[in-house]
Amino acid sequence: MADRDIAIIGYAETKIELRSGRSVYDLAGEAFATALEHAGIDKSEIDGMAVNASFSDAGNPFYSPVLSAYLGLELDWCQTTDLGGGSVTGNIARAAAAIRSGLCETVIAIAADAQSTENRGNIGAFRSEFQYPVGVMGPPGYFGLLSRRYDAQYGLDPLALAKLAVTQRNHALLNDKACEKLRRPLTVEEYLKSPMIADPIRMLDCVMVCDGASAVVVTSTRHARELGAKRLVHPLGYGERVNYNETDPTPDITAVGHTAAGRKALRQAGMSIRDVQMFHPYDDFLIAIVLQLEQLGFCEIGKGCGFVMEHDLSFTGDLPLNTGGGQISAGQAGLAGGGHNLVEAVRQLFGEGGPRQVSGKSNAMVTGIGWIPYGRNWGSSTVMVLEAN
Repeated sequence: MADRDIAIIGYAETKIELRSGRSVYDLAGEAFATALEHAGIDKSEIDGMAVNASFSDAGNPFYSPVLSAYLGLELDWCQTTDLGGGSVTGNIARAAAAIRSGLCETVIAIAADAQSTENRGNIGAFRSEFQYPVGVMGPPGYFGLLSRRYDAQYGLDPLALAKLAVTQRNHALLNDKACEKLRRPLTVEEYLKSPMIADPIRMLDCVMVCDGASAVVVTSTRHARELGAKRLVHPLGYGERVNYNETDPTPDITAVGHTAAGRKALRQAGMSIRDVQMFHPYDDFLIAIVLQLEQLGFCEIGKGCGFVMEHDLSFTGDLPLNTGGGQISAGQAGLAGGGHNLVEAVRQLFGEGGPRQVSGKSNAMVTGIGWIPYGRNWGSSTVMVLEAN
């Protein structure tokens, strides 16, 4: 990818809302139309589409072609990706592969879900067989167990988690797309006093499930020039790892697939982790940020909390982190939640961050996390490195 032959030329994001009452198709339509407008192209240019799976229309075996019909699109290529929070970055890579192989020329990558309004999801397999019967009823329970293990191995500093919560909340206050319920000032003391959900997971460690959508327009750099695009963001490197350490019967549950995915993404980009100027990690829980900082090599394993305390992660700091508030403070749009992190990185690289615009930064790393298997860490890990033209 480091040859910069693929470009993102437009993006859009809806308001993230709690129980919006809107359908996933309505949200997707808004993001689609706004992304085309932002890119300055007509929808007739779109001949490919990649979408994430949706809780709101779970069980529909024809989700991507049905969505394309709602959008009035006749396509040469379309697909649904089911990597959970890794689907959004995964779809940029899949769009790039489709364009390079000649399957299509210009792709709209859409992430939409209205999980807080309508949730038709029914996740079986490990959950119904091993987890639900013993009372682990959802992600806070899983991450509670993971956090407890991390604390036993390395020590988990609640002040570091509090700093992450406050930093991201401060960013959300500057983001008019963030969920209004979350756009309230937060202090370290308030974080520490928030209710314990699954010890040591507090309420403010967790995302709030919402509704929302985002869209990104991807094409070849050559065609972007033909279309007259003036601002481009190039995906330089991408790594994906599904079922990390799957063959190990007793894996370290604090080890995650971003170790492998990050190494691949940086190698493709021709960069080291020290070259990364902005970080937009998938943040369904604050502990996930700490783990990713370690596994990607920003710091040593077990030193993530220390890294957080030693660095300025605000949009004016040395490593701006989730400058739109992340999902923790902007809201998680169901399975489309990772789109917030990706679009915020693209927005910043386009220089359109408004009051939270970073300065002097020309690249960003975006990550994704997807699904939680039994007896190990999350099952899908994605890493993408982006660079402004």
